[in-house]
Amino acid sequence: MIELPEIKTQRIAVKVKTKAEKIIRQHHPWVFESSITKQNADANAGDLVIIFDQKKNNFLALGLYDPYSPIRIKIIQFDKGATINEDWFSEKIRNAYNKRIPLLETDTNSYRLLNGENDNFPGLIADVYKNVLVIKLYSHIWFPYLKTILPLLLKKTGAEVMVMRMSRRLQSTGKNFNLTDGQVISGELDNEVVVFKEYGVNFSANVIHGHKTGYFLDHRENRRKVGLLSQNKKVLDVFSYAGGFSVHALANNAAEVTSIDISAQALEMAKQNAQLNSPSGTHYTLTADAFEALQSLIEKKKKFDLVVIDPPSFAKKEIEIDRALKSYARLAKLGIQLVDKGGILVLASCSSRVLKEEFFETSESAIKSLGFKFTVIEKTEHDVDHPITFPEGAYLKCGYYKVV
Repeated sequence: MIELPEIKTQRIAVKVKTKAEKIIRQHHPWVFESSITKQNADANAGDLVIIFDQKKNNFLALGLYDPYSPIRIKIIQFDKGATINEDWFSEKIRNAYNKRIPLLETDTNSYRLLNGENDNFPGLIADVYKNVLVIKLYSHIWFPYLKTILPLLLKKTGAEVMVMRMSRRLQSTGKNFNLTDGQVISGELDNEVVVFKEYGVNFSANVIHGHKTGYFLDHRENRRKVGLLSQNKKVLDVFSYAGGFSVHALANNAAEVTSIDISAQALEMAKQNAQLNSPSGTHYTLTADAFEALQSLIEKKKKFDLVVIDPPSFAKKEIEIDRALKSYARLAKLGIQLVDKGGILVLASCSSRVLKEEFFETSESAIKSLGFKFTVIEKTEHDVDHPITFPEGAYLKCGYYKVV
């Protein structure tokens, strides 16, 4: 392993507004800068913050200080004090791993070990692809602790290689202690494209240059469900990216799959992923804007047994929510017109700012507005390795609708 930085931290005492106290008592992990009323010293990224209540100076929580974010304190420990050391980190990593055991008992060797705030590591993601562990940092708070945490993660996962990925915001500050995005920090990586399995289906992830950590693991269970629904069916996968749903459909003997994405490079990855499973069905790819492609297919009177629409986030800011809902409604209307009678429409959203109730209500109202009748098969959220412990962490929602 490369030499990791030795960074000293200090302890800071903080008090917050009464409203923030209530939220902390509900185990919400974010304290915004505007909520801080008292702070006994200036702080650097990663300094340990002890939050006391206003009235009795009782302990509320422990957090890490982030001077680069409006979420100034990321909480890692609630209710009672703790010594944040190797033993503490080891216990949290062990607890996280134990939650993933049911998944790892399947024919799957890719999983998320640490899901940020939801596993007591706000701003830190740890994903495993076969024998490669990919760390994604979204906050400077973790630099002082990497020397302790990373060996623990390697040991727990048994990974042979570890790769560091960083968010664009982190890269832009230039205060990364000589660590860089895409850097191999342990072991030797023979190929930046790693082939892994989920439920027996082969995929690949580019762990150096791919989105996020190389792939999107949160939709794994939905991909499996779509695969099981696809045997001998005609399937349309919209916003397919590297072909997650398409590949599962083909691996489960879909007769025909059409993958649509605006990125030709992503569709090339989709083709390669499909070929990893020697499919018997036909795989078509269409490089196009999804909205335009759907309208064109409608005009050509195309029909599919199964249509999956899984767009990227439409609402990264609160002011974008209304526009996002209009886009979801439009996609639902376009998608339902392409589903044959008795077929299934799968609609998904990964916009954390759009509540699941809003998403499902918007999608279903849009379908009804065109006069289509349907039954709801089921509605799903995150896979087991993406646990959710606070409202903003629940970003993924997916609905299955059968046309009757």
